[in-house]
Amino acid sequence: MLRSILAGGAAGAVNGLFGAGGGMVLVPLLSGSPGYSEEEVFASSILIILPICVVSLVISAGGQLPWAQGWPYLLGGVPGGILAATFGKRIPTAWLHRFLGALILYGGVRYLW
Repeated sequence: MLRSILAGGAAGAVNGLFGAGGGMVLVPLLSGSPGYSEEEVFASSILIILPICVVSLVISAGGQLPWAQGWPYLLGGVPGGILAATFGKRIPTAWLHRFLGALILYGGVRYLW
């Protein structure tokens, strides 16, 4: 139980500081828990991160949500999320891990300059 609380705290801290990324903390920590399949790990991470993102958004936006900036991304993001969740199950997990790792490395290197 304490491990779960600490993992949630770490995910919340990363998400609050950077506006995203809590799932990158949770997935490795949940993967180390016995009895979770890959699908359960990712689904649990999304379930945990969703309310953390909402809280981070409300606090960082100061009560004034940036709807004008967000709508165009949501128009593409929602269908993209549906397609990826539907068809992503057909992609081998090893390839998904590699892609995510490459994406994280790209983002990290990009932020250095």
